[in-house]
Amino acid sequence: MMRSMTGYGRRQLTEDGREMTVEVKTVNHRFLDAALRLPRHLGFAEEAMRKQLADALRRGHADVFVTYRNTRSDARRVSCDAALAGAYRDAMAALSDATGARNDMPLWQYAQLPDVLTVTENEEDQQAVWALLSRTLAEALAQVDEMRLREGEALRQDLTEHLKLLEEMRQQILQRAPGVVRDYRDRLLQRIAELGVTAPDDQRILQEVALFADHAAIDEELSRLDSHIRQAYALMAGEAECGSKLNFLVQEMNREVNTIGSKALDSEIAKLVVDAKSEIEKLREQIQNVE
Repeated sequence: MMRSMTGYGRRQLTEDGREMTVEVKTVNHRFLDAALRLPRHLGFAEEAMRKQLADALRRGHADVFVTYRNTRSDARRVSCDAALAGAYRDAMAALSDATGARNDMPLWQYAQLPDVLTVTENEEDQQAVWALLSRTLAEALAQVDEMRLREGEALRQDLTEHLKLLEEMRQQILQRAPGVVRDYRDRLLQRIAELGVTAPDDQRILQEVALFADHAAIDEELSRLDSHIRQAYALMAGEAECGSKLNFLVQEMNREVNTIGSKALDSEIAKLVVDAKSEIEKLREQIQNVE
């Protein structure tokens, strides 16, 4: 099924005192490009996260935001610098002797002195943290994929409408093409008559018309354009990613339409060519967001 490259997913899981939140935003990009923003102490998981993203996404820019809280009782430890506390005590005693002030400082005030008590994070269980992070990321990516599928279906419908219009214009050009040579022959005969030529060389006129018909022939271009449109429909109906291939097909469609416009030398076809190029540009703009 066709997927857009625009998606969003957010998931929060809590397990065994650990709370993990993952938010994923994706937009269009030529290749897969992931920007990870996660706490420094989860840096060990970055390579595995990138692999998981590559397995879930083929193209697009992905911003991934990770927040983590450890509320377990063993998450932190508090240490006391007894030597520093003793130095504070001795300094307070010396200050008391020097000033005559009482030195009856309670314990809680010692605890508030700089660097006496230090809170540090305990070493994480990386295996348990990665298991939680991986599962949270997978569920967020599932939401992203669901949105990309919805957006992809909307894109498919829009692209189908533009392709149908392009088909109609191609059919109109196909119907008009034989008349281009007839009109040229009629204009040529009219011009000869205006010049007063009473006995024109029929063989020479046939040669001129044949040369014009050969120059103005657009059968091959119309056939290739039809083939490109058929291929686009097939890609859109398939299961594989199709954005890059559709983009290439649109370039080829534009090439064929340009050639038709330069060869046909007909005002009606020229107008249809302008309209066809407009539809192709709309296709190109929409395809930029197809995975």
